[in-house]
Parts: sequence; C-alpha cells; structure tokens
Amino acid sequence: MSTILFLQELDEAQQQQIQSTAPQYQLKAVPAKQADASLFKDAEIIVGWSKKLADYILAEDCPVKWIQTWSAGVDNMPLEKLHHKQVQLTSANGVHTVPISEQIFGYMLAFSRNFHQAIRQQSKQTWDTSGTFTELKGKSIAIVGVGNIGQETARLAQAFGMHTIGVRRSGEATEYIEQMYTMDKLDTALAEADYVVNILPLTDETQQLFNQERFAAMKKNAIFINVGRGSTVDTDALVHALEEKVIAGAGLDVFDPEPLPEDHVLWNMEQVIITPHIAGSNEHYTERVLDIFLTNLKSYQENQTLPVNLVDYGKKY
Repeated sequence: MSTILFLQELDEAQQQQIQSTAPQYQLKAVPAKQADASLFKDAEIIVGWSKKLADYILAEDCPVKWIQTWSAGVDNMPLEKLHHKQVQLTSANGVHTVPISEQIFGYMLAFSRNFHQAIRQQSKQTWDTSGTFTELKGKSIAIVGVGNIGQETARLAQAFGMHTIGVRRSGEATEYIEQMYTMDKLDTALAEADYVVNILPLTDETQQLFNQERFAAMKKNAIFINVGRGSTVDTDALVHALEEKVIAGAGLDVFDPEPLPEDHVLWNMEQVIITPHIAGSNEHYTERVLDIFLTNLKSYQENQTLPVNLVDYGKKY
C-alpha cells in the first residue's frame, strides 16, 4: 500500500479527514525531526520538507510523486533535482494572506504613530513626546509582488484611505490596486510611494533586486517593508540607504543572512523594526495547509492537474 507521509503532527480529526479522502493510502504523520529513511520507502505523497531529509526524498528508490510543501516559498528546495525526478510540487501559497497583510499594517502603524520609539522609551522608563506623527490616510503604498497577500494588503490600505500601487510581472489589473505597473516600471512605482512593501518570491530575476538604485528611486520619507525573501534585498545597500537617510526606515521580517547575526548593524538602528521571520505564523496554519492539500488530493487521485499552487519549475514558484 502506498503511503501519504506527513512530516508534521496531526490530531485525530485531521488524520480522519485525510484517511476518508484517500482510504486506499496508508497515512503516517511523523514530525520531520523524528523521520528516518524507513518512512520513505513507500512514500508516494509527502507533505512537508526538510533539508535533512532531502537525500531520502531524492533517492532513486523513493517512490515520491508529489510533494506538498508546508511553506509558501520553494526557493530553498532542490527544484532542478525534483523536476528531474518528475515530482509534482505544490506550495502552501495563500495560507499567509491574513497574518502577513496584518503584519504589514503593524509595521506601517508603528512607524506612522511612532510606536517603535515609544516601545524603546518604555523599556527605559523615559517620557518623551518628540518624534514625527503621521496618518496613513492619503498616503501611497507600493506593493511589489501582487498576489494573494498583496491584494489583501491593498484592500486594507483602501480601508485606511490610502492610494494603492501594485507591481507584478504580468501587469494584470486586480481588485483594490488603483495603479498597476509591470516590473520594468518598478522605479516609477517606487518614486510614488510613501510605503514600499516587498512580497516578491526569490528567483533569478529578483535576487538582490532591491539594491542601491532601487532605494535611490524611493522618496526620502519612504518606509521599506520586506516580508518576501531576504535575498531579494542587497543588505549592504539597505544599510547604506538607512544610514545616509536615503529612505526613512524599514520594517523587516526576512534577512540575508538569516538569522540576522547578533552583531549586525541593523539591530541598533532606531528607524528599523525587526521581527524574526514570523510574519506568516498564526493559529490556523495547519488547517489552511490541510485545506490546500485535501483539494489537491482529490484531483491527484483522479489523475487530474493539481488545481492549487502547482509550482512551475521554469518560473521557480
């Protein structure tokens, strides 16, 4: 009997959901840290990923035909090898829509109302009313990489009375984005924005896309927010832009390198808010990934194209 191997813990109800959808498969749910080679000998479907387990998954005798990742990004996976092995790959894109869009607004509200300074002052028991206090209403936000998260962020931005600008590869218009640009017009979009939000995946084209020239294209009062991938940003260029006041501040959840070294200059910059790659974390994560997986599982059993988040190996997302 072929196996569905879940590299995560599942409660009894979740296991029953999977088993009732695919009764002809044996289900094994073992956290990645506890998994060993024996689990992969019958694993036709794997949910989750671990670099430590890559050798088992990529081995010739591993019968895997489909991997459902636990993350939205797949740039840390051996895509060429999986493509060569003819493994179908689906991501968890979409599970982060609510938490990441809310985190983006957490950064923006913190900067506009000077919360980041107030929190630092509170730790020092200092009463200080200085600082710049602004409103989001009437400001412009440029969302670079408009997908599910970008569209939800734009919806929230419009509720705050903001002007919404989008940048995406296709340039295709979408709801809640008032002005959409293609990637070749990125600098034009950056020049118009008070807040620049990077939600791009990491590809050959986006590697260190945000460099010295990109930061120079932004307004001097602009806030840069990165919830995409750390390597889409030239970190040295970002530091320089912050030190030289080319831009006003940054809200950062992802980094290059990551984890951010303890002695890195970004830690001590008062105009920077740092969170440790937790923007997508939320209490509904497992159930949302499971919804994606079960939808795809029904199609997989009928030999149909997997309908949700099938990765295009050519595009690397």
